[in-house]
Amino acid sequence: MARTYFGTDGIRGRANGGKLNAAVAMKVGQAAGQYFMRGAHKHRVVIGKDTRLSGYMMENALVAGFTSVGMDVIMTGPLPTPAVALLTREMRADIGVMISASHNPYDDNGIKLFGPDGFKLSDEAEEQIEAAMHAEQTLAEGDAIGRARRIEDARGRYIHAVKQSLPADVRLDGLKIVVDCAHGACYNSTPTAIWELGAEVIAMGVEPNGLNINDGVGSTHLDAIKARVVEEGAHIGIALDGDADRLIVIDEKGHEVDGDQIMALIGSRWGKDGRLQGGGVVATVMSNLGLERFLHSEGLELIRTKVGDRYVLEAMKAGGYNVGGEQSGHMILLDHATTGDGTIAALQVLAALVRTGKPASELLHLFDPVPQLLKNVRYETGDPLEAANVKAAIAQGESELEGKGRLVIRKSGTEPLIRVMAEGDDGAQVEQVVDAICAAVSEAV
Repeated sequence: MARTYFGTDGIRGRANGGKLNAAVAMKVGQAAGQYFMRGAHKHRVVIGKDTRLSGYMMENALVAGFTSVGMDVIMTGPLPTPAVALLTREMRADIGVMISASHNPYDDNGIKLFGPDGFKLSDEAEEQIEAAMHAEQTLAEGDAIGRARRIEDARGRYIHAVKQSLPADVRLDGLKIVVDCAHGACYNSTPTAIWELGAEVIAMGVEPNGLNINDGVGSTHLDAIKARVVEEGAHIGIALDGDADRLIVIDEKGHEVDGDQIMALIGSRWGKDGRLQGGGVVATVMSNLGLERFLHSEGLELIRTKVGDRYVLEAMKAGGYNVGGEQSGHMILLDHATTGDGTIAALQVLAALVRTGKPASELLHLFDPVPQLLKNVRYETGDPLEAANVKAAIAQGESELEGKGRLVIRKSGTEPLIRVMAEGDDGAQVEQVVDAICAAVSEAV
């Protein structure tokens, strides 16, 4: 069925817009609640959120939806997405909900759903929930209506779990670390966890006001943390996004380290330590060809999926892999978490920094990326990829890059954008191919 609400990462859109408002959120609560009403036990849902102003509205609407079909609700307040997945399992909940639009600006919001195992829902489950949103719900009556309560120790539980992921023989004493929390969900938990492990923490992006999440800070706005790392003489910088499931590292020279280099580090080190499962790393079609070549040189595979951390996770579970992620910084380490966790991934990087004694600029430069260029073209309606001129431009680009690079054209799963990516050993050729296809798309729209 055609999807009205769910995209590649749950539901996301402008808060109080047509796709995402209080009425929609209540329907999600009712439909998801009914979907997970299995068995005779008292059913419960864990709901967390990031720091957006609209989170209050969305939380209340979801609570109304879930309780109206007979589910008890546990609210955690602001908490990283991976913490909600963790608490869903730990509290034996039937479903977990994270209210967040990740790295998007404050006036967007979203709803991410987790099953009782702490994993994101499959496409099939989301489709059934979406279908139920269009149907009339069976409401609970009398004493079957659900109750709601807020727990106060959710953040502490998550901090404890995060710290357990760092090898017991590793301390962070002597490290000066800049931590950018994007004024988002981890504004307290990540700096606290890293400080408790012994590091000197310089925290930024830790003053959320409901309107400033991801505003000039965080993993998608790196200028501020780059300058701060150099200014403070820090050993490394850690930049997270609004819901803390994404990590970008800044080395001591102020240079950005993306998810591909982080996967290369963790995958190769775990491989040498005998911890890597499946004989490789899972990433998306967007990961650089340089990563693939590096892993092959280490005797490891790179398994590619379509874009979206949920598809990375599905491939990891199907193939028995425990390391996967995206170039954009989602890192999934199944030994420690069921979804992307930027803080846990950061601790693996910090452990390698301590054990090797190498500066971050050396430790996290394991391969030279081949020239890669990504450009976006916005559209309003229709399907530009079906236009004859766009198809011809794509065919021409594929012909030019054959045997020398890759071309990936796709629609964004969260915004009305056509994403055009090419990579190859000849940077000028890559740029020419991307520009030609973007021009064709612009003409078509």
